[in-house]
Amino acid sequence: MSNPEPTPNHEEIFRRIKEVRAEAIEHTIAARRLSTERRDLMKELMKQGISQAEIARALGVSRQAIQKMLAS
Repeated sequence: MSNPEPTPNHEEIFRRIKEVRAEAIEHTIAARRLSTERRDLMKELMKQGISQAEIARALGVSRQAIQKMLAS
C-alpha cells in the first residue's frame, strides 16, 4: 500500500495535532503546579492544627481523598 501525497487538508490536520499537543503539555504543567500548591496549602492548614477530616469536610471530599492529594 503506497502512502498518499500530503494534501493541504493533511497539513492542516497535522498543524492542529501539534497545536493540541502543545496545549495539552501546557495544561499538564499547570496541573502539576496547582497540585503542588494545593498540597502546600493543605499542609499549612495542618500545621495550624486543622485535621485532614476537617479539610475533607470543608472541601466536600473524603479524608482518603485528602490523604491521596497529600501523597502526590
